Amino acid sequence: MTKLENISIIKEANVYFDGKVTSRTIFLPNGEKQTLGVMMPGEYTFDTESAEIMEMMSGELEIRLPGETEFKKLNTPESFNVPADSSFDLKIKTVTDYCCSYIEA
Repeated sequence: MTKLENISIIKEANVYFDGKVTSRTIFLPNGEKQTLGVMMPGEYTFDTESAEIMEMMSGELEIRLPGETEFKKLNTPESFNVPADSSFDLKIKTVTDYCCSYIEA
């Protein structure tokens, strides 16, 4: 889905890694939570509380998911799932646009 309609947004930004990763939290009409953000080049480890679906809209990056030992290149646009209470690693090569959907149990 490229366009979101009838959303609510929290104006304050989520800022991580000294401002190299930023996002805004939105809520869809059905109450689902998502974040829309941008990552600057760098290497990052993200921890999850909820299960997540990460949609990488544009950019060049590599990912290492939980239980994996090697990084793999993603071809954007591409998405991947991350389990709750885990972590994953990203190597961002170029400015990357993303959408994260949170899956509540």
